[in-house]
Amino acid sequence: MPTVSVKRDLLFEALGQKYTDEEFDELCFEFGLELDEITSEKDIISREQGDEKAEGASDVVLYKIDVPANRYDLLCLEGLVRGLQVFKEKLEAPRYKRVSPADGGEPQRLVITDETASVRPHAVAAVLRNITFTQERYESFIELQEKLHQNICRKRTLVAIGTHDLDTISGPFTYTAKPPGDIRFKPLNQSKEYTATELMSLYKTDGHLRHYLHIIENEPLYPIIYDSNGIVLSMPPVINGDHSKISLNTKNIFIECTATDLTKVNRFTVILILLLFCNNTIYTLQFKRLESVRFFIFFKEMNTFSERMTETLSGDFINKRVGINESAESIAQLLTRMCLRSEVSGEGDLIQVEIPPTRADVIHACDIMEDAAIAYGFNNIFRSTPRTYIYIYIYIYIHASIEKTKRSILKFKNPYQFIKTKIIDICSEEDIADKLRKNIAETRAVHISNPKTAEFQVARTCLLPGLLKTLAANRKMPLPLKLFEISDVVLKDETKDVGARNNRRLCAVYYNKSPGFEVIHGLLDRVMQLLDVKPGRNQGYHIQAAEDSTFFPGRCAEIFSCGKSIGHLGVLHPDVISRFELTMPCSAIDIDIEPFL
Repeated sequence: MPTVSVKRDLLFEALGQKYTDEEFDELCFEFGLELDEITSEKDIISREQGDEKAEGASDVVLYKIDVPANRYDLLCLEGLVRGLQVFKEKLEAPRYKRVSPADGGEPQRLVITDETASVRPHAVAAVLRNITFTQERYESFIELQEKLHQNICRKRTLVAIGTHDLDTISGPFTYTAKPPGDIRFKPLNQSKEYTATELMSLYKTDGHLRHYLHIIENEPLYPIIYDSNGIVLSMPPVINGDHSKISLNTKNIFIECTATDLTKVNRFTVILILLLFCNNTIYTLQFKRLESVRFFIFFKEMNTFSERMTETLSGDFINKRVGINESAESIAQLLTRMCLRSEVSGEGDLIQVEIPPTRADVIHACDIMEDAAIAYGFNNIFRSTPRTYIYIYIYIYIHASIEKTKRSILKFKNPYQFIKTKIIDICSEEDIADKLRKNIAETRAVHISNPKTAEFQVARTCLLPGLLKTLAANRKMPLPLKLFEISDVVLKDETKDVGARNNRRLCAVYYNKSPGFEVIHGLLDRVMQLLDVKPGRNQGYHIQAAEDSTFFPGRCAEIFSCGKSIGHLGVLHPDVISRFELTMPCSAIDIDIEPFL
């Protein structure tokens, strides 16, 4: 889930009320959010880089709030405050409308030429007027763009956002593509002009911009946006021009977005920036493609979208599925608190729900039902036994012997008080390699050919990373933490017709102030006892000292059964612990249970 960092005092000022940490944590929970951490810039630097680096850093209290991944409207202070204020019924749910320029003039125009079709074919734009920036609001505006770039824009590969001081440029604007040698301008925060070719070389060593060069680097034409005077606004998705950069004194903003995915740029990017920072008013632009000589107004399309996003559902539908018994009027009020303006239509208990363009996460009646449950309060829903029992048979194992073996192993859960987990089967390359101090080439990992995010690049080759990430997410819980998982991993195997095979493994971790090697060792003995495997070097099991880069030197043992190696146990290396954002010692066991199935 994305994490939004906000200054506590600034947040309370915007909310118009002060809360204790416990009260605000409760408010976040009621709204479906989670107050993940209370910290400060100084604490963060001290924890990551040491006390010396933290000297002089700010002591201002920061709230780190976990936001659902599909709630793009809550990714900045302004959106968060608006959502909480509406939820607390201190602010009316906003209704957005499209208006013409205040001076009665023609809307600005963005002309898209044919040349862009081969590199970034889509572009939309908008004008945001009468803005008053404070330092905090300016920083929030820039931070929101960056969060959108990293999330829905997929690190600018799908969408790139550019913002410009409208009073320094003049329309109509032209979006075209040219050979890199023909493009020359002064980029943002530079003192002289460069050609596009020179910029590619300049930014190869830039810690931030070098990550975006590959998007257009090998293209014969680079996208470029000019104003009517030939001034370069931006070379998306890499860099803006210095001439039109925004500042604290900016009053009117021209926002342009170029994209390879029209759906995302239409539904989310420009809309979100406008809706979060304007006073419920959107200024529109006209767009023209030269080849078709066709005009279309972007936000007219959004009006059509908004009209489609009006849902009618019954109060009985929500009552039955949530498990409550509220009137249609009460449910409409609950939904309005979630920024979904609702009213009873007058026909029975039907509720008309208006979904604003900010709520791109609402695509089905079930999403509306979920919001009603959040507003009602999950803790307020009465627990009852379902009237209808549904028996779902999940056939995980083909052979009865496999099921019997698993049941035997699971018996260790109760006496040893280990908690069973189930982790997603896909992870990042870093999780199974770098974080475990291993080489990715040696892991026999099956790679996903076109991963959507860096978090899901390979099928996991071991269960340990998932358990360590679970520990990190629950490190505030009382110690010790004891977790285990019995599940499959995927390994390359050229002898199989598909080139890979599943391998069932057991992994458990013990996390406490002391390593607890004896706990993990005792766990191994108990598991083997349940599997009817006796200690011994020939027909039984035994351990012997070994070295593994994941474990601390001298605190690792290899596990053998019937003379064959089936896994390792030991105390994890401090580097592994720190890379998973843990602070206490941790012991682990990872064994192959295929031989016992």
